Amino acid sequence: MLDNKLGINFSTDLALVEERISKKKAVMLFDEHIIHNKKCGKFFTLQIIHKYLFEDIYDFAGKVRTVNIAKGNFRFAPIIYIKECFDR
Repeated sequence: MLDNKLGINFSTDLALVEERISKKKAVMLFDEHIIHNKKCGKFFTLQIIHKYLFEDIYDFAGKVRTVNIAKGNFRFAPIIYIKECFDR
């Protein structure tokens, strides 16, 4: 269970809320041209997108992880591989 700003303690509840909020914000991301002038495929651009989609849910939104995390049975990319992406 990921720590979240919403105080949700059940993973199924968090997944539903996360999906609803992030989908709504994804539409806004394009409608409001938030990433319109950002370079595609750049790590910094991904950070902007991640922050925008998840800032209402997670404190770590848009930040570079310093620990390995998992959600359910899914493990996110190990931090040793994230550091390699900075210059891409």
